[in-house]
This record gives sequence, structure tokens and C-alpha cells, in this order.
Amino acid sequence: MADPGILVINAGSSSIKYAAFRSDDAPEPTLLGRGQIEGLGTAPRFIARNEDGETIEEKRWPKGETLAHAAGIRFLLEWLEKNEDDIHIVAAGHRVVHGGMRYSGPVRVDDTVLEELRQFEPLAPLHQPHNLAAIRALGTEYPNLPQVACFDTAFHRTQPQIAQILRCRGR
Repeated sequence: MADPGILVINAGSSSIKYAAFRSDDAPEPTLLGRGQIEGLGTAPRFIARNEDGETIEEKRWPKGETLAHAAGIRFLLEWLEKNEDDIHIVAAGHRVVHGGMRYSGPVRVDDTVLEELRQFEPLAPLHQPHNLAAIRALGTEYPNLPQVACFDTAFHRTQPQIAQILRCRGR
């Protein structure tokens, strides 16, 4: 039987970075590998590295063939199923740029949370839509998979209130 696994995604405007972890009875998850698909929308290239950072696979798509986030997530999931068959993904974590004032820590994503996060797209138009595209794509492929969003903006929530105010006004 396959061990439980956790997939961590950092989706940007033209790339999907990932890390896969085994989450068995060990006190900490064990890194299995990491990699990325870069050149989304232009000239896609996939690279996977094992836990030691050694390249274990590279793939380039034919010239003129593009890949969107949904297709990139689908490719990544198929690759993981084929090459990391000793784990079964039981949860996914996502880096999301903006959580607004409401989300100051990790949150399990559902339709309501996803809609609230979509409202922050104008605040981070180069990142937020792509972060959310990966969540939607993974949800389409695995509708019952728990997904958690962790926010860049959460870092600033730990600063004193005056620093938060001055940082906002300084932009």
C-alpha cells in the first residue's frame, strides 16, 4: 500500500513549482522530490529532481505547443502517479500571494474561500490569478482532495500595527 503524500504547489504566471513529500509516521514529512514546469504559455519545459537535487527527468514540449496551468497540473499529477507510485497524494498546499485582512494564516480552500481570494486579483494581478488557477485545476482533477492556501501577506500580519499602516501608506 502506498504511503500518504503531500503536494506543495507554487504557481506563478509562467511556471508551476512543486515539491512532493511522504507523510508517513515520521515526525516530519520526507522530501521525495521537487521540480517545475516553466514556460507556460510559450515554450514549456519540465524538470524533476530527487531529494538530493539531482535531475531525474527533463521534458520539452514540441515547438509551438503551449501549456496552460490546468494542463500543467494534469501533466504533473500524471507524472507523479507514474514516477512516485509509492505515495498517494492526500493533501495539497499552495502558496497564494494575497489573503487580505481575513486570512492571516493557512486556510482550507473551498468554493467560498476561492471566491473571496478571487476578489484580491486586482491587488496582485501578476500572481493571484495563477495561484488560484492551480487550485482550481487540482480541484477539477481531484475534487475531494483537501487543499490549503498559505499567504505571502500573512507575514506582514505579524508586524506591529504601526508598521502595517506605514507599509500600506508607503506604497
